[in-house]
Amino acid sequence: MRVRAKISGTNQRPRLSVFKSHQHIYAQLINDADAKTLASVSDLDIKKGKKSERAGEVGELIAKKAKALKIKKVVFDRGGFQYHGRIKQLVEGARKGGLIF
Repeated sequence: MRVRAKISGTNQRPRLSVFKSHQHIYAQLINDADAKTLASVSDLDIKKGKKSERAGEVGELIAKKAKALKIKKVVFDRGGFQYHGRIKQLVEGARKGGLIF
């Protein structure tokens, strides 16, 4: 709640929201102005690799979907999770894919 009180996504710069459970990681591009989810990706279909490797692939996939929607810049919402481990791997994958934070 504290993070989301300070961060909101717009049409030009949507919010990249991240959620992780014990086994999986999810990422969404959200336009808060219109209350719409623009794109979403999870590691449910990625079967190989460690959890941190799969998180990096999720970051690259969300960057690929963002490029298809002609989005280059996003606002990062870590969802209360610490910025290390799988969250950090996802962000590095998204940056590698071309997203600007």
